Parts: sequence; C-alpha cells; structure tokens
Amino acid sequence: MSEVLDLSAEARERAGKGASRAIRREGRVPAVIYGEKQEPASIHVEEKILMKLLHTGHFFNSVVMLDLGGKKIRTLPKDVQFHPVTDRPLHVDFLRIGEHTKVNVNVPVHFRDEELSPGLKRGGVLNVVVHDLGLSVDAAEIPEEIVVSLKGLEVGESIHLSQVALPKGATALDQDDITIATIVAPSALKSAEGEEAAEAGEEAAEG
Repeated sequence: MSEVLDLSAEARERAGKGASRAIRREGRVPAVIYGEKQEPASIHVEEKILMKLLHTGHFFNSVVMLDLGGKKIRTLPKDVQFHPVTDRPLHVDFLRIGEHTKVNVNVPVHFRDEELSPGLKRGGVLNVVVHDLGLSVDAAEIPEEIVVSLKGLEVGESIHLSQVALPKGATALDQDDITIATIVAPSALKSAEGEEAAEAGEEAAEG
C-alpha cells in the first residue's frame, strides 16, 4: 500500500492574489481543503516540505494527513499548480476523505520478469502503452504500484487490462480492455520498411 504522508498546515486569514504572493515570499504555498460536504478551508503549507513530498513520486496516490492546528485532516492531493518558469508550486488542492472513502487515483504500472520473456530475450523491445492506471479504490488500500509480469511473452504479443491483477476491492476506471504493453521487434520493422523503400525506388526507376 502507498504510505500515508504527513504535512503541517496553517490557516490562511486573508485570500486574494496579494495575500498569496506575501505567503509565497515567506516560503509557504497557498492551498485549499474541500469536499465531504464541508466549507472549503484556506490554508498554507511549507514549500520545502511540500517539494520533498512531491519528489517521493507517489504524492498524488497517497493519503496526506494535514495537521491544522493540532487537528488531523485526512486528504487526497488533487492538483498542484506550478510556476511556468521556475516550476515552484503556486497552489495546492486537497480533497477531504473518510478513512474508507472510495477514491479515484492514478497508480504507476511497473513491469517485472523481463528475463522470463522469450520475446525480449530474442531482442524484442517492451513498448509501454499505459504508464499509470486509473483505479477506484478504498482510501485505506491505495496501492503504491501495479506490478505486471512479462513471463512467457513472445514478440508480437500484448498485455491487456483484463490480464492485470488488481488489488482486492479495486476497479479500473477504464471500462475497455485496453492494451497495457506490447513486445515489438524494431529490427524486423526497420528491415521491412527498408525493403518497401527499395521496392518503391526500383519501381520509380523503371517508370
């Protein structure tokens, strides 16, 4: 399961662009907590700590426990706005959730057993179509990753969503049996393209 992240927050007394700029000058990032049929709460968090959490690589599929004046608020990060030039975070949206609320998250797909794929052993290349899989899952059971085995795959074969083992209680947001990855042979494709180009050249010369 994805780990629970902790983040301290303080209430924002004033809203507006001027107030937000002043907060950012102090090394803080404006944010808002919404959801659970409650009034939105304007807060701010420390930029350095936020950046550290963002760099974990699983910020958006982790529960973030916000400590607001000693009160713990369970949330799921929904959006972070970044400065277009500096890439500094400008604003964060947090969604309030219950301990077992069903949430929609994007979970990274990781592949294993490359050494057990005959297609890869023969020079095939793994072509990843889906890097993150959208899931509906219990907030207390958010997986850190979805692991897909490449065991037994030959060149030309594909892995589809129906073949992927999802965590207990999780359902895929995509209703179609989408392709997750394929084993391709680029050398074979290149030689076929080269033959077609040569034939086209010969036809042009004859014409």
